[in-house]
Amino acid sequence: MPQSEPDRREMGLYMALSQIGLEMVGPMGIGIALDYYLHWTPPPWATVVGFAVGFLGGFVHLLMLVSQQDNKGDRSPPGGGRP
Repeated sequence: MPQSEPDRREMGLYMALSQIGLEMVGPMGIGIALDYYLHWTPPPWATVVGFAVGFLGGFVHLLMLVSQQDNKGDRSPPGGGRP
C-alpha cells in the first residue's frame, strides 16, 4: 500500500503523458473510421494522414513537455555548489 498520497505535479506529468498517447492514437482512429465509412480503400489515405498527423502532433507535444520539465529542473552547479 502507498504510504502517502501522490504528488500533484507527478500526477499532472502522468496525465500529460497519457494525453500524448491519445493525441497519437486519436487521429489515426478517425482516419480508420473515415476510410471504413466512406469506402476509401485501397489505399487507405485517411489512415495514413491520420497516423502522420497524430505522430507529429504527439511528438511535438512530447518535446515541449520534456523541454518544460528540463527548465524546471534544479540548476545547481556540479558538486553541489560547494567550493
